[in-house]
Amino acid sequence: MTDTLKHYQSRMQRVLDYIDLHLDDCLDLDTLSGVAAFSKYHFHRQFMATFNLPLNRYVQLARLKRASYQLAFREHETITEIAMAAGYGAPDAFARAFRQRVGQQPSSFRTSPDWQRWNTTFTPLHTARNRVMPTSYQPGDVQIRSVAATPVAIMEHRGDPSMIGTTIQRFIAWRRSVGLIPPISPTFNVFHTDPRTTAPESYRLDLCAGTDRPIVRDREAIKAGSIPAGRCAVLRVEGGEDNLEPAALYLYRDWLPASGEEPGDFPLYCQRITFFPDVAENEAITELFLPLR
Repeated sequence: MTDTLKHYQSRMQRVLDYIDLHLDDCLDLDTLSGVAAFSKYHFHRQFMATFNLPLNRYVQLARLKRASYQLAFREHETITEIAMAAGYGAPDAFARAFRQRVGQQPSSFRTSPDWQRWNTTFTPLHTARNRVMPTSYQPGDVQIRSVAATPVAIMEHRGDPSMIGTTIQRFIAWRRSVGLIPPISPTFNVFHTDPRTTAPESYRLDLCAGTDRPIVRDREAIKAGSIPAGRCAVLRVEGGEDNLEPAALYLYRDWLPASGEEPGDFPLYCQRITFFPDVAENEAITELFLPLR
């Protein structure tokens, strides 16, 4: 990639980052072309040519994605508050836009989200964000750490990865009910299978909350487990969920063969440090752990 192209793409990335950080603010053509330092008379076409998505559609999808997370995972926020934060002056206007894009009323999505339709709706946004200008990693981005054993409470997700949102809703509700909310309790995900190579019905992921309390099995089928002690290769990942797969690919394809290390006897896992939508999506931080021998 030439230095000129890198500079051009960095200006476009600056726009995406600005949108993430200012979803509550005015995101019109004048503002965003100014962030990129491009002429407003050409910026619409430049954005469309780069991301295959019109600028106003990208902004709308970014706002509606945050709204969908707030509806599904932040039950203390009212629909009116979420609508106003998404740039809609009235709940009715928000409801129409949300139904048009996501296929459900906000109230219906809050109680019973259609995650498969949700994935279809936001695929163009995810493609624009992560596949046009993917994050690149270098060997210096990987740290080798010795981690202590961490006892955890586990809620298992089994089945179609597109339905993980439903399990996350149950997990969040359980954590609140027992007082194991972040940052009191660290959050881990253990990736037992790779969604790219595993049939949907066989996909397996553990949602974990760090705790040394005794685990009482209840209707949510929470069980006790542990993140084991040992050496790990750790890669810090910034941004949304779609950034985890290329980060894992870098660890396995590039870093591990060149490192001389051997993988250990525990699956790839991550710790969630900051969470979207509590922070802007480009400020969400996850640490990816590859256990080593």
